[in-house]
Amino acid sequence: MGIPTKDLISLSPLSREDIEELFNLADEMKKIIERPVKKVPTLRGKVIANLFFEPSTRTRTSFELAGKYLGADVINFSSSGSSISKGETLLDTVKNILAMGPDLIVMRHSSSGAPHFVAERVEVPVVNAGDGINEHPTQGLLDLYTIRNYKGGLDGLKITIMGDISHSRVARSDIIGLSKFDTEITLFGPRTVMFYDPSPYRVKIARTLEEAVKDADVVMMLRIQRERQSALLIPSIREYSKFYGLSHWKLSLLKEDAIIMHPGPVNQGVELTPEVVYGNRSVIFNQVTNGVAIRMAILYTLLSGEGS
Repeated sequence: MGIPTKDLISLSPLSREDIEELFNLADEMKKIIERPVKKVPTLRGKVIANLFFEPSTRTRTSFELAGKYLGADVINFSSSGSSISKGETLLDTVKNILAMGPDLIVMRHSSSGAPHFVAERVEVPVVNAGDGINEHPTQGLLDLYTIRNYKGGLDGLKITIMGDISHSRVARSDIIGLSKFDTEITLFGPRTVMFYDPSPYRVKIARTLEEAVKDADVVMMLRIQRERQSALLIPSIREYSKFYGLSHWKLSLLKEDAIIMHPGPVNQGVELTPEVVYGNRSVIFNQVTNGVAIRMAILYTLLSGEGS
């Protein structure tokens, strides 16, 4: 089935089998991306509306390319300069966009739960492209897909997620998705940006960087989410980089075949130094490529009748 619901708001409703089916479909989509002519008529006649109420580069662009590669028409909406600034409600804005005839909405919003709120009130599929500090399900899927491609699978892997955990919607989606497989998940970061109650999740909390990365197959670094913090929770960027960042000399702490990931954007010199970003252990730019393939698989599933 791939996606067992009308919408993709969270990874929670997806089973392991659903995720693996999306991965297999993404494998086929990657073949399209690698072709000289990157376009097929699969979704010809369909219209996708990208509604982004927060800034975005990778996610919005990859959704736009994903739709166009499949032959759909894509319209991009930004809240900047829209009627939102004149007092129009979120639902009224969405209803007005829907009156123009799109078949699917991709939505990013700064408020946790906004895509869920909209999905309950519209008939077309809604894809959550990131909502507040809640979830970012398509990023979670592309992260898992990248790990699977590099490691040959997900079962039996030790995965470490480091950084601003509590404000990261990526961390939540990654943890939810990884927990559907036989993985060992370790979290590490300043206590002020760690989950207040990690008990709902099957995770371990590391006390030191050395403990966090020891024997890890994958190290996922996260950006400091200053725009989502209600107060300054990190003493200084310099101290954060020293104790929680990865620099070239710290790579000796990792297994030789460990890969380094980051959802972007990367604050170079903070969570990762340039040598690590562009080094041979980094798969950051492969994540971006895989993001297009995964989003093509999601759009195809929801718009071709292969989903719920």
